[in-house]
Amino acid sequence: MTLISLEDICFAYPGQAPVLNGANLHLSTGQRLSLTGANGSGKSTLLRITLGLQRPSSGTVTIFGQERTVEADFHDVRRRVGLVFQDPDDQLFCPTVAEDISFGPLNLGKTRDEALSIVNNVLGDLDLMHLKDRITHKLSGGEKRLVTLATVLAMEPEVLLLDEPTNALDTKNEARLLEILQSLPQAILLVSHSPAFRTALAPDELDLRDGRLMPA
Repeated sequence: MTLISLEDICFAYPGQAPVLNGANLHLSTGQRLSLTGANGSGKSTLLRITLGLQRPSSGTVTIFGQERTVEADFHDVRRRVGLVFQDPDDQLFCPTVAEDISFGPLNLGKTRDEALSIVNNVLGDLDLMHLKDRITHKLSGGEKRLVTLATVLAMEPEVLLLDEPTNALDTKNEARLLEILQSLPQAILLVSHSPAFRTALAPDELDLRDGRLMPA
């Protein structure tokens, strides 16, 4: 089953040449796909277009079998597709780790007890229970990255979009993150500058060149 289908996507930032110029991308159930390309080639833009955070000037965005065009179409997508941002500080905004992780489930209508149970389960699964009551902004870069993943997994997404997930990670935390991600059932769309990480997690690759995606 095709989960994400981007057809003939074109996009340009104001006053600049097109970043995407007829890009096509398809992600199926269980698939793990890496996007490669030079800095500024449009990889992060494609992830944001998938979630409706940016809109293409032309082309078709179909997620879970439904074409998505207006803001309301993407509310459901953002519940079912989890994006781990390049910078954890763009994603973590509550005082404590537990509050950050419970924020999504509470927004989905879970009770406080249900949300707390999800927090405990996710932290337990990720072996991060020791961070539960820590003040988020005092965490190390690597700890923030792992907590960011926990906030996304708490939403029980069907697809994971990972934008440079190894940023700010030392070798030990990168290995830990890889182990966690390899054990997950979700389809994954990965942007990473690390060839070794891409090969280990998402060996299928598309290269973004001149606004189009080509087999790497």
